[in-house]
Amino acid sequence: MPTPARFVLHDHRKPSPHFDLRLEEDGVLRSWAVPKGLPDDPARDRLAIAVDDHALGHVDFEDEHKSVADTGTWEEHDRDERRLVFSLHGRDGVRRYALIHTKGTQWLLHLTKDQTVNVG
Repeated sequence: MPTPARFVLHDHRKPSPHFDLRLEEDGVLRSWAVPKGLPDDPARDRLAIAVDDHALGHVDFEDEHKSVADTGTWEEHDRDERRLVFSLHGRDGVRRYALIHTKGTQWLLHLTKDQTVNVG
């Protein structure tokens, strides 16, 4: 059985406060800067800006400007060239999201209305 893919949500305080969502995939951490953090309401999407991939060592990296806000594993449910639907299995439970590519490096991070996740 393969090892579950990891994720980390960093609380980044400088140069300006934001969060970094990082999903382990293909030997790197795919990364998005999320200025206002993960959405907590399906009616309110959040901007997510794709940034350079990070090395896997960043999964637990902390320093004076960055701390781990949440960590755990993630699973993909659906994907095409414009959208990735996934669940984060974090410290406080499981939440299902979609990343929707809008243009260039800009994405929308959406908390799905359906929070049913099959844990196997």
